[in-house]
Amino acid sequence: MRRWFIIPGALALAATVAVPVTLAGATTPAAPATRAVAAAAPAPELCPVGWGSLPKDLNSVNSQPLRNIRTGAHPCYDRLVLDVPGTSTGAPAGYHVRYVTALHQDGSGRLLPVRGGAIIEIVVNAPSYDPATGASTYPGRGGQPLPGVDLTGYRTFVDARFGASFEGQTQIGLGVRARLPFRVYQLDNRLVIDVAHSWNATTAR
Repeated sequence: MRRWFIIPGALALAATVAVPVTLAGATTPAAPATRAVAAAAPAPELCPVGWGSLPKDLNSVNSQPLRNIRTGAHPCYDRLVLDVPGTSTGAPAGYHVRYVTALHQDGSGRLLPVRGGAIIEIVVNAPSYDPATGASTYPGRGGQPLPGVDLTGYRTFVDARFGASFEGQTQIGLGVRARLPFRVYQLDNRLVIDVAHSWNATTAR
């Protein structure tokens, strides 16, 4: 049994505080026990598989010029993007993407060195010049690294070289760590090539 006693002057508040006191022989109810509930950890995200490494082609006539080439590192793959303004999924830029044993420059047949354990040749139906005026729209030079592309820290991409712009097509040589699966798809104003970090469904990181 508990009785309440008033302790005067205990606080400098207007109200007096009532303090419970336990008498001998009485029992105080135990505070309810608390139980920590651990939140379920999210399932790890797995990288996609099933892309394969066989050639990927799309036949489509395009007269829009290439404007830029850029790259990006992602948790499951490295990405190469070719900016071709004016193209879309309904009117795509045609392409031919495949593994080759060596990169030979379109037009001249000259061997162009590309570093890496494997080489992907990318040919897109988009010239690096304006077809109407002949003025350059992308400053690539045969056999030279792609302008503005820095592959430092990439897990799959090793080297990226400009091949040629010949008969309305632009050729790129992409050096990768090994023969790995890749995918190619078209978005509005750009063509995207993703090369996976692994053949297995590894956890994204």
